[in-house]
Formats: sequence, structure tokens, C-alpha cells
Amino acid sequence: MPLRPLRCLAASAVLLCVPAALFAQGGAANDLLMPKPASVHFAADGLRVGPDLTIALVQTRSPRLQAATLRFLKRMEDKTGTPLPRSIGNATTGTIVLDVASDGEAVQGPDEDESYTLDVTSATVHLKAATTLGALHGMETLFQLTQPSANGYMIQAASVQDSPRFRWRGLMLDCARHFEPLDVLKRNIDAMAAVKLNVFHWHLIDDQGFRIQSHVFPKLTELGSDGKFYTQDQARELVQYARERGIRVLPEFEMPGHSAAWLVAYPELNSGTEPNGIRQEFGISDTALDPTREETYTFIGRFLAEMTAIFPDPYLHIGGDETPAPDWKTNPRIVAFMRAHNLTNNDALQAYFNTRVLAIVTKLNRKMVGWDEILHPDLPKDIVIQSWRGGESLAKGAQMGFQGVLSQPYYLDAMKPASVPYLADPVPADTKLTPQQQQLILGGEVCMWAEQVNERTIDSRVWPRTAAIAERFWSPQNVRDVVDMYHRLDATSLELETFGLKHLSSEDAGLRSLAGTQQISALRIFAQAFEPVPFYNRYLEQHTSQLTPLTNFVDAVVPDPPVKHRLALASAILTQKGDASSAASAAAELTSYFRSVGASVPQVQALFPFAPRLRPMAQRAQQLTTLSQIGVQAVQYLSSRQAAPSGWKANSLKQLETAKQPSAIVRFVFQDTLTELVQAVR
Repeated sequence: MPLRPLRCLAASAVLLCVPAALFAQGGAANDLLMPKPASVHFAADGLRVGPDLTIALVQTRSPRLQAATLRFLKRMEDKTGTPLPRSIGNATTGTIVLDVASDGEAVQGPDEDESYTLDVTSATVHLKAATTLGALHGMETLFQLTQPSANGYMIQAASVQDSPRFRWRGLMLDCARHFEPLDVLKRNIDAMAAVKLNVFHWHLIDDQGFRIQSHVFPKLTELGSDGKFYTQDQARELVQYARERGIRVLPEFEMPGHSAAWLVAYPELNSGTEPNGIRQEFGISDTALDPTREETYTFIGRFLAEMTAIFPDPYLHIGGDETPAPDWKTNPRIVAFMRAHNLTNNDALQAYFNTRVLAIVTKLNRKMVGWDEILHPDLPKDIVIQSWRGGESLAKGAQMGFQGVLSQPYYLDAMKPASVPYLADPVPADTKLTPQQQQLILGGEVCMWAEQVNERTIDSRVWPRTAAIAERFWSPQNVRDVVDMYHRLDATSLELETFGLKHLSSEDAGLRSLAGTQQISALRIFAQAFEPVPFYNRYLEQHTSQLTPLTNFVDAVVPDPPVKHRLALASAILTQKGDASSAASAAAELTSYFRSVGASVPQVQALFPFAPRLRPMAQRAQQLTTLSQIGVQAVQYLSSRQAAPSGWKANSLKQLETAKQPSAIVRFVFQDTLTELVQAVR
């Protein structure tokens, strides 16, 4: 596993190591495509991007395609610094030709043709697609093929034949627990389009807030929100914005559980326990809609009819998860109803509820989507099960004949490195499903639950890890090289920032706020040693609620920072005793890192008297001093192939074990890497 050639630069006292090839040519385009196409063949040379570049649309010239083409040209202009056309004429020939057969369906669905072919030579670019949707994907690949060269910017010569492996490739953003402004959603939709995702799952309702305006039932937002919600005009605007970028908007209206926001507005729908207000605590609540009242279904029918006029997608998500509903077991009227209808338990009663809601959804010409809990053999097979319980649950649904979407491995709040969800496959190579059952797996969805994110932090929790998962949904099953993925992810992350995402800039902004100064060089180095703990661990340690400030050190640092993978890669090379040159480079990188983060501690500690929000990091700072010294020593022992003094290894491992204990809601990014290094020392 040789390291890529490195060039290291000192910047603000931080050692930055990047592949040297990127300095020479800006990186070959075949190293940077994400997601990887189904088939791509590269050729020498390419097309130079200059002011004489022209573009032509043949066959389809729909407003959507023209708008997308102009956005593409503006992005290309910004990337290359070259003035490019600001309008599209009527020519049928040009430097770039978009040959698109049809604008596609009036309402995008999961079966629309997303394929495209792309042929780039030193003279022309020909992009061919059956629909505008395919052309949108092709333009993203063309954008990634554009890279700096000795003579300006070039579009890498290539022949691409591409189509997605899965037809449902989604990102769910929870806007109920913490409201996200419309501009935040738009920039995330832009990023989704860049990595070829095609479903924006909008979680609009939960115990903590009802986020979509209803004219039929106005109290839903008047009483069921904290004043933060999307107007119907804003929702339509976002649907159109997503449509222009080839993305469906799937609204989720959580029911019958997670329903405090419904019931504080219309308490007559409750099952017995009336909430005092929207719930600011997180976790599973006991409130539930009453599934035994006809008024409940009349209400749901009128509400969903209003919503389907806003959301044209052929699917509608009803939630359906986590409904303990103790009132269903104790309310005499509900107990009598269950007995009269031979419903033996809460699961049976919820299945009855789902059947009734399904009839409403079907009447509205929509297909029903719900979480695992709605899975029931009596429901028709055209519903879609979204699995938060994992691959086994997904496979069980497929074996019963149900379509499914996998989400459990892609929960971003678990704060796992991109490599973990990247290797989790909706249909793994060793699947026991038959080919027919495999066809029922529509794809996957990344999920960003919002208990501990807001508009300042959400981007860094979603990106760039979601780009890696998007490749799992799009690219062939055998695209699984983690080292290569991280190399391409760095480049993709930089491109995503151009949409206004804050995932690369939010850390510095948070650190400046914590320190109360713009002079954060040492604090920035210090922060490279830490990442957030999973949301659930934070909940247990801090007892977070909707009122918890999200402005602490844990909120500034980012999950799976690039340095984490670099350290793991260097450790693997050093401990596996690769060639001398690679081992020396790895040792130098590790030593430089541990010395840098260790040296930052005294300067950060000097900030504590003046920065109260940094003080909870006092214990972690002390630990970092010790662990960084252990890191330098471990690398020295391994590089020199000398044995450590008696007791050093046991004491070092003891220190590492202590560092695993909760403190300041963050963990060391090098915990596993340093443990591996220490274990390798004789």
C-alpha cells in the first residue's frame, strides 16, 4: 500500500500533505471523478477551455435544459476564470453539443431514464442522453473532467457510458427538530445534484415542530411550531428548484407517533394524553394520533389532499416509526375498539391505521412510503419500506415482495468515517436475495437527523461524507477502494464548497467564536486532534434538548476530518513494514502531526481564562499532551526498529484506554491509529 508522492507545506504552523501530482497538473481527471461512471475510457490530451468555446442544443431545447446549461457554463467560467457564453443560440453545432432526446416526465419518478454518454476529444464534446435528467448528470461529469493543465484548463479526453446502479439515491434532512432556512436546503440540493443524488427526503413534522404551512388547518403551525415553518409558496419554490436540478422532493408527514406537534394544535385527535406543547426534549414520546376515530382519518385526508397539491412526487412518506402509544393499551374506548376488531396488540392497531391511511394516499394517486414499522404482510406490495433497522430488515421486506430503500448504515449522526457507509451496500455481493428480489431494492438514503445540528453546523455533518455514499448508490458494486475514494473525496469536497456549503469554513468560524479572536492558528492545530462523538453518546452525556446551545467545541470540529484517514494510511504503511521510502514518508507525516498537535496545547490552555466555552476541553488538552508524546515515541521505536523500554507499552495502552472515556463530548481522531502504532512496538 504505497503512499502517493507527498508535498508538504507549512501553513499557519500546520503541516499540510497533499499528493504531489495535484501540484504538477492539478490532478488527472480520471483520479477525481465522483461518483465513478459505469464505464469510462480516458485518452491523451483533451479540449482546451477558451473564450471561443460554443455550446449547442439539438433535439430538446426545453427551458429546464437551457437553464441547466447556463448554470453549467457559469460554473465552468468560475472554475476556469475564462469568459464563456452567457446565452444559448439556435446553432446545432458547437464545441459542446448536448444531444437530448426528451425533457423527460412532467413529474420525475424513480423509473425515468438517467443514462448518458459523453465523448470528449481535443476538438469537441458530445453529450447524449435520453432525457434532460441524464444530461444533467452528464454535465456534472463534464465539469469534473475539467482540470488545470500547463496551458490553462482542459476537459480530459474520454469516452463515458454511464447510468446509475440504483434508481433511488436520497438524502433526508430533518427540519422538524431544528428548522433549516430555505437557502440551506437549496445549497444542499445543489450539492446533491453534483454527486448525482436524486431524492430529497424532507422530514417536515416531529414532536419538536410542525414545519409546513396548512391553510386548511392553520393551527398546525400557529400552535405546533415555534414560529419557524415553511410557507406553501416556499415549499413550491423548493420543489421547483429541485426539479430544475433533477431531484425529486419526497415529503414526510410523521404519523401516528412523533405527533406532539399535531396534537398540541388539534388535541381532539389524541389517544388520551394531551401534550402541553411542542416537545423540546428528544427521544421517543408517548403521544400518538387516535387510530380508532373516524375524525382522525377525515383530518388526515383533508391535510394530505392539501399537501399533494404542493408536492407532486408520486410517493408520499407517512413516517410510521417508533410509536409505543401506551394510551392504546389503557384507554378504555381504544381497548374496546381493538377487541371489537380482533386487534390483539399495538402492532395490529397500527397496521389497521396504516391500511386506512394507505387508502387515503392511494385515492390521492400517491404511493406510500414508511419506515420499517409499517411492514405488514396484509399491505399491498406497491408500498415502499425505508429500513432504519438495517440490511436484514430490508432483505426480509424484499423476500415478502415489498420494495425497499436502505438507510440504517447511512445515518450520519452516528459520526462514522466515510469509509464505513461507503462499504455498506444495499445489495451486497454475498446477498441471499434472488435476482427478482434484488430488483425490489430501489436504493438507499442518507439520513441527517437534526437533534444536534442547526443552520451553522449541518453542512459539516452532511458533507463531504454524503458524496462518498452517493458513489455507493451510483457506481458499480465493485467500486470499493477506500484509499482511492478518500483521494477523490478531497477534490469533490472543494468543488462542493462553490455551492455555498459551509462544511470547510464552519470549523474556523466556530473556533473564532470560541476563542473570541481571529488569531486561532494554535487552536486550529489543536482541533485537528478531535471529532464529535455520535449524537446518541452526546445525548447521554449532555442530555441535549431543543434548547441546548450548539456553539461549543464539539459543534465546531467536524466528523471524519481528512487528517484522520491520512494518519490511518500512514500508520498502516509504517506498521506493515512497506518499502523504505514509503515507510520514511509515513513516519515523517506521523511525527510531524503528533508534534504539531502536542505543541498547540500550551497556547490553547492560555485561552481558557478568557474563553469559557473552551474550558471543558481542559482534560482533553492534558490528555493530548500525553498522547502526542506517545505518538512521537511510537513512531521513533518503529522507525528505528528498537524495542521500547520496559513498561512503556503497557502504560501507553493504559493512557489510550483512559482517553476513550467520555469528556467534552469529543473523541480523539487518532485513537485507533495510535493504538495500532503502540501495539506494533516491540
